Amino acid sequence: MTPNRPYLLRAFYEWIVDNDCTPYLVVDAEYPETRVPQQFVQNGQIVLNLAPSAVAQMQMGNEVISCSARFGGHPFALHVPVRAVLAIYAKENGAGTVFTLDEDDDFTHEDPTEPTPTENLPKKESKKQSHLRVIK
Repeated sequence: MTPNRPYLLRAFYEWIVDNDCTPYLVVDAEYPETRVPQQFVQNGQIVLNLAPSAVAQMQMGNEVISCSARFGGHPFALHVPVRAVLAIYAKENGAGTVFTLDEDDDFTHEDPTEPTPTENLPKKESKKQSHLRVIK
Protein backbone atom coordinates (compact mmCIF):
# COMPACT_ATOMS: atom_id res chain seq x y z
CA MET A 1 0.00 0.00 0.00
CA THR A 2 1.06 3.59 -0.44
CA PRO A 3 2.28 5.50 2.63
CA ASN A 4 -0.50 7.07 4.69
CA ARG A 5 1.49 10.12 5.85
CA PRO A 6 0.38 12.45 3.01
CA TYR A 7 -3.27 11.56 3.58
CA LEU A 8 -2.98 12.09 7.32
CA LEU A 9 -1.21 15.42 6.78
CA ARG A 10 -3.99 16.69 4.51
CA ALA A 11 -6.68 15.46 6.91
CA PHE A 12 -5.07 17.07 9.97
CA TYR A 13 -4.44 20.29 8.02
CA GLU A 14 -8.10 20.54 6.98
CA TRP A 15 -9.30 19.65 10.48
CA ILE A 16 -7.11 22.33 12.09
CA VAL A 17 -8.15 25.01 9.56
CA ASP A 18 -11.86 24.03 9.78
CA ASN A 19 -11.67 24.62 13.54
CA ASP A 20 -10.28 28.15 13.01
CA CYS A 21 -6.85 27.22 14.34
CA THR A 22 -3.37 27.85 12.91
CA PRO A 23 -1.68 24.77 11.41
CA TYR A 24 2.00 24.50 12.32
CA LEU A 25 4.28 22.01 10.61
CA VAL A 26 7.48 20.73 12.25
CA VAL A 27 9.99 19.85 9.53
CA ASP A 28 13.34 18.06 9.53
CA ALA A 29 15.30 20.79 7.74
CA GLU A 30 18.21 18.40 7.05
CA TYR A 31 16.11 15.86 5.13
CA PRO A 32 17.27 15.57 1.47
CA GLU A 33 15.65 18.00 -1.00
CA THR A 34 14.09 20.11 1.78
CA ARG A 35 14.17 23.82 0.92
CA VAL A 36 13.44 26.09 3.88
CA PRO A 37 15.11 29.34 5.02
CA GLN A 38 18.17 28.10 6.90
CA GLN A 39 18.46 31.20 9.11
CA PHE A 40 15.28 30.07 10.91
CA VAL A 41 16.37 26.45 11.45
CA GLN A 42 17.03 25.45 15.06
CA ASN A 43 18.47 22.06 16.05
CA GLY A 44 17.94 20.79 12.50
CA GLN A 45 14.21 21.61 12.57
CA ILE A 46 11.94 24.43 11.52
CA VAL A 47 8.35 25.18 12.49
CA LEU A 48 6.26 26.53 9.61
CA ASN A 49 2.98 28.44 9.91
CA LEU A 50 0.82 27.05 7.09
CA ALA A 51 -2.31 29.10 7.77
CA PRO A 52 -4.07 29.97 4.51
CA SER A 53 -3.47 33.66 5.29
CA ALA A 54 0.29 33.05 5.78
CA VAL A 55 1.08 31.14 2.58
CA ALA A 56 0.24 31.30 -1.11
CA GLN A 57 -0.01 28.67 -3.84
CA MET A 58 0.06 25.80 -1.36
CA GLN A 59 0.02 22.29 -2.76
CA MET A 60 0.00 19.22 -0.52
CA GLY A 61 0.85 16.32 -2.77
CA ASN A 62 1.72 12.74 -1.92
CA GLU A 63 5.46 13.42 -2.17
CA VAL A 64 5.96 17.16 -1.56
CA ILE A 65 4.36 20.12 0.18
CA SER A 66 5.13 23.37 -1.59
CA CYS A 67 4.04 26.95 -1.11
CA SER A 68 5.28 30.50 -1.03
CA ALA A 69 5.73 32.19 2.34
CA ARG A 70 7.35 35.29 3.77
CA PHE A 71 10.21 35.14 6.27
CA GLY A 72 11.42 38.42 7.72
CA GLY A 73 9.48 40.22 4.99
CA HIS A 74 11.18 38.30 2.18
CA PRO A 75 9.34 35.77 -0.03
CA PHE A 76 10.58 32.18 -0.01
CA ALA A 77 9.46 29.16 -2.06
CA LEU A 78 9.15 26.28 0.42
CA HIS A 79 9.71 22.72 -0.79
CA VAL A 80 9.11 20.10 1.92
CA PRO A 81 9.17 16.38 1.15
CA VAL A 82 6.28 14.73 2.98
CA ARG A 83 8.75 12.36 4.64
CA ALA A 84 10.53 15.37 6.20
CA VAL A 85 7.40 16.32 8.17
CA LEU A 86 7.81 15.38 11.82
CA ALA A 87 4.52 16.76 13.17
CA ILE A 88 1.47 18.88 12.43
CA TYR A 89 -0.43 20.65 15.20
CA ALA A 90 -2.70 23.58 16.00
CA LYS A 91 -0.84 26.54 17.47
CA GLU A 92 -3.72 27.42 19.77
CA ASN A 93 -4.13 24.12 21.62
CA GLY A 94 -1.43 21.70 20.41
CA ALA A 95 -3.95 19.29 18.88
CA GLY A 96 -2.40 17.29 16.05
CA THR A 97 -0.07 14.39 15.51
CA VAL A 98 3.60 13.41 15.50
CA PHE A 99 4.97 11.16 12.78
CA THR A 100 7.50 8.42 13.45
CA LEU A 101 10.20 7.30 11.07
CA ASP A 102 8.67 4.51 9.00
CA GLU A 103 10.72 1.71 7.48
CA ASP A 104 10.29 3.18 4.00
CA ASP A 105 11.32 6.62 5.31
CA ASP A 106 14.88 5.51 6.04
CA PHE A 107 16.90 7.45 3.50
CA THR A 108 20.16 5.63 4.14
CA HIS A 109 20.92 2.84 1.71
CA GLU A 110 21.41 -0.65 3.04
CA ASP A 111 22.79 -3.42 0.87
CA PRO A 112 20.25 -6.27 0.93
CA THR A 113 23.03 -8.77 0.17
CA GLU A 114 24.83 -7.95 3.43
CA PRO A 115 23.80 -10.18 6.31
CA THR A 116 21.77 -8.57 9.05
CA PRO A 117 23.20 -8.63 12.57
CA THR A 118 20.86 -11.44 13.60
CA GLU A 119 22.07 -13.62 10.73
CA ASN A 120 25.61 -13.53 12.17
CA LEU A 121 24.56 -14.76 15.60
CA PRO A 122 25.13 -18.43 16.45
CA LYS A 123 22.08 -20.63 16.30
CA LYS A 124 20.42 -21.28 19.63
CA GLU A 125 20.55 -24.78 20.88
CA SER A 126 17.24 -26.57 21.18
CA LYS A 127 15.71 -26.21 24.61
CA LYS A 128 16.04 -29.06 27.03
CA GLN A 129 12.97 -30.62 28.55
CA SER A 130 11.93 -28.88 31.73
CA HIS A 131 12.51 -30.76 34.95
CA LEU A 132 9.23 -29.35 36.28
CA ARG A 133 5.97 -31.23 35.98
CA VAL A 134 2.33 -30.49 36.70
CA ILE A 135 0.99 -32.09 39.87
CA LYS A 136 -2.76 -32.42 40.31
